[in-house]
Amino acid sequence: MQRDALTAAGCQKIFTDTISGAKTSRPGLDKALEQLRDGDTLVVWKLDRLGRSVKNLIGFTEQLDHAGVGFRSLTDQIDTTTPAGRFFFHVMASLAQMERELTAERTRAGLEAARASGRVPGRKRIMTDSKITSARKLLDAGTPAVDVAEHLGVSVPTLYRWIPASTR
Repeated sequence: MQRDALTAAGCQKIFTDTISGAKTSRPGLDKALEQLRDGDTLVVWKLDRLGRSVKNLIGFTEQLDHAGVGFRSLTDQIDTTTPAGRFFFHVMASLAQMERELTAERTRAGLEAARASGRVPGRKRIMTDSKITSARKLLDAGTPAVDVAEHLGVSVPTLYRWIPASTR
């Protein structure tokens, strides 16, 4: 969907990343920045694809501006080559940061509520207490760790994480 929108917008070169927009160093973005020249315009599908921190987004677009490169966000309809576009960019960058912070806040609150009600959030433990007891017995009897791990249906690193060598 994003690639189609960029193509329809007339983008000649499209670079992709599968890393979060919150990360500052991304190979696709780095490659795009290397190829940008004075008079070019960097186009993204949506502002949050570029980053979520207002400070980073503003610094990034200022860097582009100093290099003579414009910036457009298709979904947010931002074009920093105009004064109104620059103003709208700052408003949208602030909203993107607020959205990220609210999401993190809601996640923390949900995890705390789950813990308070006795639930343990996250994946279920693969090494139950009975598996740990069985593993200790098998290891103490001289069974190789590879065989113990296979018998319990876990990897060797998982076995060692739950039963460190110092406790055997």
